Amino acid sequence: MTDQTGIIVAEGAVAQEADNVGQAQSLTQEAWRELRRNPLFIISLILIAIFLVMAVFPGLFTNTDPAKATLKLSATPPSADQWFGRDLQGYDVYARTIYGARASIVVGVMATLCTSLLGVIIGTLAAFYGGILDTLVMRLTDVFFAIPFLLGGILFMSTFPNTVNSGYWSVVSKVVLALSILGWPSIARLMRGAVLQVKPNDYVQAARALGASPWRIVRSHILPNAMAPVMVVSMINLGAFIAAEASLSFLGIGLVSPAISWGVAISDSLSLIRTAPWILIFPSIFLSLAVLAFIMLGDAVRDAFDPKGR
Repeated sequence: MTDQTGIIVAEGAVAQEADNVGQAQSLTQEAWRELRRNPLFIISLILIAIFLVMAVFPGLFTNTDPAKATLKLSATPPSADQWFGRDLQGYDVYARTIYGARASIVVGVMATLCTSLLGVIIGTLAAFYGGILDTLVMRLTDVFFAIPFLLGGILFMSTFPNTVNSGYWSVVSKVVLALSILGWPSIARLMRGAVLQVKPNDYVQAARALGASPWRIVRSHILPNAMAPVMVVSMINLGAFIAAEASLSFLGIGLVSPAISWGVAISDSLSLIRTAPWILIFPSIFLSLAVLAFIMLGDAVRDAFDPKGR
């Protein structure tokens, strides 16, 4: 009788898991159909693809050296020879705008990966084990939420300032670290809520009853069903991190020269904002489009995976 009961339970768990897999596939297919019909998704995807190619292969867009200054052409307005004009030092604004995509997007992508990894791990452990661990994690996130995001970044970068001798990756790593330290709590709370919703489901309880290890339960049953909201929010956060990097660089405590980024370009344009506004306008347009593209992509994916929205 005991063996038969075990077989019935196992068969029920397998059937339940198969139903969940089929339902997940159906939801994914329906969401993909919604996304393909959403013009905002198509536009944001095209813009992101352009910016990614720009960051990886800037030579496809310009042959001009962004670090070559021609002082006699200082603050030259846009023309057929120099599409975006020249800045105060005689740098080609178009070339620096193209090459500036690399630093800005690298910071955004690395900060998003770090915050997502930390948030998913901490939020999953807190929700899965509960108890004092969950309480400590939640109180720790409350502490971080009490710190304004931009102000926290300013304090961090002011405490560990960059110098003229700081290497490129050293400067980038500091900015990524500052954004990651301040950005993980929101992902952790979101992941905790998603895991708490998935944890009581029958297929999780069946896997636990059949003796599956905690790691197998988390990896095979909880994470695949709890990651969707984190992925959506991470896409939106990527755009926010690009904007945060630009803000820190604008204040002179993020990326600094000789690093090239949109924030650095905007910061260098302040002294000529009235006499040579093109130095500010073009990097600002590219920055705004990049941030908007990632936010629109996240919104489109969220709407597609939200059954209530359909």
